[in-house]
Amino acid sequence: MEMLRFATAGSVDDGKSTLIGRLLLESKQIFEDQLDAVERTSREKGFDYTNLALLTDGLRAEREQGITIDVAYRYFATPKRKFIIADTPGHVQYTRNMVTGASTADVALVLVDARSGILEQSRRHAVIASLLRVNHIVLAVNKMDLIDYDEGVFESICSEFTEWAAKLDFTDLTFIPVSALHGDNVTSHSPNMPWYEGATLLHHLEHIYISSDRNLIDPRFPVQLVIRPMSNDYHDYRGYAGQVAGGIFRPGDEVVVLPSGFTTTIAGIDAFGGPIDEAFPPMSVTIRLTDELDVSRGDMLCRPHNRPTVTQDVEAMVCWFNPDRPLSPGTQYAIKHTTRNARCKVGELHYRLDVNSLSRDEGATVLTMNEMGRVALRTTAPLFVDEYRRNRRTGSFILIDEGTNETVGAGMVIGTA
Repeated sequence: MEMLRFATAGSVDDGKSTLIGRLLLESKQIFEDQLDAVERTSREKGFDYTNLALLTDGLRAEREQGITIDVAYRYFATPKRKFIIADTPGHVQYTRNMVTGASTADVALVLVDARSGILEQSRRHAVIASLLRVNHIVLAVNKMDLIDYDEGVFESICSEFTEWAAKLDFTDLTFIPVSALHGDNVTSHSPNMPWYEGATLLHHLEHIYISSDRNLIDPRFPVQLVIRPMSNDYHDYRGYAGQVAGGIFRPGDEVVVLPSGFTTTIAGIDAFGGPIDEAFPPMSVTIRLTDELDVSRGDMLCRPHNRPTVTQDVEAMVCWFNPDRPLSPGTQYAIKHTTRNARCKVGELHYRLDVNSLSRDEGATVLTMNEMGRVALRTTAPLFVDEYRRNRRTGSFILIDEGTNETVGAGMVIGTA
């Protein structure tokens, strides 16, 4: 059964956690004791309804403040598809957590409060989703019950977002009017909105086609671990474990090892259940080679005539996370790209991106927390990169403060020098 990952996005109090709770409840994924606990807590807090947001707000601070702080992952399944949900924070202070949740998502579910329309944080999250190459966007106009299910308000919000999003790189944009609190158009059509003839949210998520989103053209296999069992039964076994980042690998294929450049062929591919005939994204497998080569963590297997760019100079869009120290030219960080680690120095800051107008501020000298801009980086060791628009795995990286070991930025490769 195919797996779909989707992340919620939007501003504070747009109802993201409540919508996820509604999906879990109506898809029969909630145990009775969980529902009883939520109902009890709702009464204790003085709500005259069951606050389904409590199903995903797991941190004590989240329940006390009524906001989402960390990314909450939830899993559910229907007869048609399995789902992994990343319920991300809406508060501007936790934009970095939204980046984390959306970085692996196939679909971004952007919620908008029908009363307030599209806010700055809604735009910021949509820009991040575009930069992260989340091709499928669902704009859920929530709290329709509070505007008496007015079709005109819904159409106005859709028109405004469509006009603004024309500057972004979305391939699939869908609008759905919902009420997460009452379940309108979440899993079944609402009698309160007979004017809406589209699919319900769950039906749409079940039928989004995502197979073509993965890169099956460029074979990429970052080596994560060398498997060499210390047992008599497997004394001759040597395999290289990792997750396929692109393309298709089969036994007998000729491959080249980067950075050494040595070529060999694949002797076999092993998965959890035993040998398999082919491996493709996002499968985690162990690849055995016919020759005994020096291959270690951070190396990459690819095809001799289809290689990533090997470079120490990277041009990237960076989203900055650190509230204390801005990103500025000349600063140094550790960089993690696939399974490869190095150090890097920030070169030129070309521009800062304005998330509202999508204009470029070429006079910017730093990036502060939650800001995005185009940056040049010089690394101490070669990286094996593709442009992010071509491969999300080999086109992304994170920047780490070496003093605190804190992740301070996330980057998407847009070119090389």
